[in-house]
Amino acid sequence: MKSTRMRTAVAAVSISTLALGLAACGGGDEGETGDGDATGDAVTIGAEQSVGAMEEFAAGDTFRATEPVELSLLYRDHPNYPVQDDWSIFQQLEANQNVTFARTDVPLADWDQKKALLIGSGETSDIMSVTYPGQEVQFVAGGALLPVSDYLEYMPNFSQKIEDWGLQEDLDNLRQDDGKFYILPGLREITDVQYSVVINDDMWTKAGITEDPATWEEFAADLQTVKEANPDIDYAFSDRWTDSQPLGAMLQYMAPNFGASGGWGYANTWYDDAAGQFTFNGTSDGYRQLLETVAGMVSSGAMDPEITQNDDQAKQKFISGSSAAISGNTQEITVYRTAMEDAGKDASIRLLTLPGGPAGSNLLPSRLSSGLMIAADAAEKPYFKALLQYVDWQYYSDEGMEFAQWGVEGETYDVVDGARTLKEDIGWNALNPGAPKMLNTDFGYSNGVFLLANGSSQELLESVMSDEVKEWTRAVLDAKTVLPVTPAARLDEMELEQASLLDTQLKDAVMAATAAFVTGQRSLDDWDAYVAELEGLGATQLVDTYNTALARQQ
Repeated sequence: MKSTRMRTAVAAVSISTLALGLAACGGGDEGETGDGDATGDAVTIGAEQSVGAMEEFAAGDTFRATEPVELSLLYRDHPNYPVQDDWSIFQQLEANQNVTFARTDVPLADWDQKKALLIGSGETSDIMSVTYPGQEVQFVAGGALLPVSDYLEYMPNFSQKIEDWGLQEDLDNLRQDDGKFYILPGLREITDVQYSVVINDDMWTKAGITEDPATWEEFAADLQTVKEANPDIDYAFSDRWTDSQPLGAMLQYMAPNFGASGGWGYANTWYDDAAGQFTFNGTSDGYRQLLETVAGMVSSGAMDPEITQNDDQAKQKFISGSSAAISGNTQEITVYRTAMEDAGKDASIRLLTLPGGPAGSNLLPSRLSSGLMIAADAAEKPYFKALLQYVDWQYYSDEGMEFAQWGVEGETYDVVDGARTLKEDIGWNALNPGAPKMLNTDFGYSNGVFLLANGSSQELLESVMSDEVKEWTRAVLDAKTVLPVTPAARLDEMELEQASLLDTQLKDAVMAATAAFVTGQRSLDDWDAYVAELEGLGATQLVDTYNTALARQQ
């Protein structure tokens, strides 16, 4: 993988967190925990909070509580694999780790709202699963969350992964105004690469295109060629993931190649490395070039202007052959293939290697994934030290992550010639498609509650990939430059409250204009007026707030 020198910065709230509409920061208990003493930021856990804890626990050790421990768990219940009390994962954790759970199960559709209500009422569980970096900020000021950075001496696997994988700068971006962080993120050894354009390769071949486009400009030209060579299709490209945000996936994976962020990953601020300060992303030259490129695809007739269609509509167009390309990822390509087979379609489909753009061939740094929060009052529980040891083993040890991903050797998988192989009657994603049982649905493994968004080592990530996806992932990482970690401005509580209000209205305006510019409902000749509108909504004020905070910490 190409690499760039990472910038050193003392960081707190990342810019992306404001896209979540967060409004509070600061706080945290720096006093004693149980009968322990606080020395600086490190807090000693006393004997009264060490019931069930292992006396010696180092990186690589298997965690087993010295007596049965029941932890309360706020569980995100995913409809694709509804929680079952008799899952193997629960049985194994009880038998081998001496850990059981008092679960509060919350459906995925209500997850964020219900989690916020429980935290706000003081009724949340010890462990709050599936929380993305930035989502914790709104709860910090109320004192509901444990400042987990105070307890890293009890988390040797987490600390080792941070050091071995060079993630200190990423982790520092999670620190709040008090210098502490309140979330334990999922950790990835390599940058997360999943999304790209999925093409009907038969139509590409018919058009005489045998190489992936090097740039998005070439991709736009290829779409036109495909449209001309396949006159029966309606559009060469009809996209999905558009109903909640304009071209959410597409603009996200395109934008870094234009020197901007977009789609699902859009943030109002963009760090200009050369200038050493933040600029307003939505009015930048890079963002304009991004929109011009996509608008050109639409105006040429190669791309479907319907960017508010739901996923089922977009997928049906691709599966039926009325479009030749659609956004996808390393999981959805299997879904597309299965749907085509079910429809009696014999088509070859594949993921394009991500093209570059005028700003280079880039990926945003993305090695922190969904993680978990721990309730502040868990520090007073008799099993607190055991809880930290369990979390450290489950989510950050090689053994714990392998267990969460693959399950139990002999039950869910075998090792053949040194490689893990799922049992023939068990499937997961592209492994053993069509198998009667599923690793997550029937056993509880490969479950985001216990494996932080598949955050783990490169070897473990690749172990559940098909050869096709593994080769595609490596090709993208080899071709791309990972951009430096953006220094996160450490806003104080008042600044964050003011900035979050501006951020919401500015983002809404940018998203509305993005849709209008892309579809031609608004001409890009109207760009100056658009910039003036955002200035009136506080674009400069927002950027100045961040640059002031950045200068203060530097």
